[in-house]
Amino acid sequence: MSDRAAGAATETFVAHRNLLFTVAYEMLGSAADAEDVLQETWLRWIEVDLEQVRDQRAYLVRITTRQALNRLRAMSRRKEAYVGQWLPEPLLTAPDVAEDALLAESVSMALMLVLETLSPTERAVFVLREVFDVDYDEIAAAVGKSPAAVRQIAHRARKHVDARRPRRTVSARQTREALESFRRVLETGDPQGLLDVLAPDVVLMSDGGGIKQAALRPIAGADKVVRFMIGGLGKNKSPIALSPTVVNGSPALVVHLDGVIDGIMAVRVEDGRIIGLYYVRNPEKLSHVASETPLTLR
Repeated sequence: MSDRAAGAATETFVAHRNLLFTVAYEMLGSAADAEDVLQETWLRWIEVDLEQVRDQRAYLVRITTRQALNRLRAMSRRKEAYVGQWLPEPLLTAPDVAEDALLAESVSMALMLVLETLSPTERAVFVLREVFDVDYDEIAAAVGKSPAAVRQIAHRARKHVDARRPRRTVSARQTREALESFRRVLETGDPQGLLDVLAPDVVLMSDGGGIKQAALRPIAGADKVVRFMIGGLGKNKSPIALSPTVVNGSPALVVHLDGVIDGIMAVRVEDGRIIGLYYVRNPEKLSHVASETPLTLR
């Protein structure tokens, strides 16, 4: 490749990098793996004859999708050996992500966990069609299926996700208010206060990855969640500190122990109360909470 062609390839890749990262992250739920996919995409992109490419953005998305699919299939085997519950890797995101309702929902912990229940091909088709509005022919080229098959997969995946995704959209303000109440009562260790802010059928999921202590299975029910959290706080000799942040396009909390980040607490709110708690403690998943990760659907 000539220097001029290499410069043009680099310029195009950089222009679409945030989009490609968002595609890969939504397919994988792992920022580290998404970064690896982008590296693999770049290595293939610089070998392409750009004069033969009609739509460079679409072609880059196609390469990224193929590489993400390969990695997603390999990750399925890794997750089978994972200790405890696997939660998506949290991303510190800019406030403007929360203002984009479609983007914020698509990277929310709640929806990302629903996407985990899809097959790799179903997930790729759903993400490309429902989130990025890619046409069926282009998706077919990316996943190696016929357009008719892709339409069937898209219908099946949409039906599966719709049956499991949160039914109500909650504003960032409502989430912040619930989180603030949760923060106050958690710092004081008030069991009744926690019961008041949690929905009766709340579910807590925690991810320690076998490195940090965490519940191996989801904990369901307000009473059980309160006992688990109060018991965990009682074991910590150091004071706990919680500070607000924005993770995956939604208000969340950074949990500090002894001035060091212990984890990220994300939530799902319904009717003003917390119905889903997602606590990521695995230190290998906290590398993208120190600085904002730019995400985009365009």
